[in-house]
Amino acid sequence: MIDHSGLSVSDFEAAKAFYSAALAPLGSRYLFTVPPEHTEGVAVGGFGQDRPQFWIHAGAAQSPPVHFAFTAASRAQVDAFHAAALAAGGTDNGAPGLRPHYHPDYYGAFVLDPDGNNIEAVCHAPDATT
Repeated sequence: MIDHSGLSVSDFEAAKAFYSAALAPLGSRYLFTVPPEHTEGVAVGGFGQDRPQFWIHAGAAQSPPVHFAFTAASRAQVDAFHAAALAAGGTDNGAPGLRPHYHPDYYGAFVLDPDGNNIEAVCHAPDATT
């Protein structure tokens, strides 16, 4: 349903480093910097797997903070996302685990990014070990 989205970040380079680390376990990476002549000098860049789908741009931090949930192919990816995001300076906002109040197979983890946005990785696949 959503083709791409993004958010304003208070420190572009810090956010770029954070999201590069946090999204890597999900198979995403920093793919593209928009040339500054197209953005009036504002730093703008996109993350994704084969095309940019999540964008950041320099500016004031989102107010109020927002929530983004990224798709994970497995529960192991959710776990790896959480660990990588914390190692990159994120703040724990919900350890990896089942959230049956959302759906019986909802397995997610939450971190706050450097600007306080609630960033999540979620897997909806049933656990292969049960």
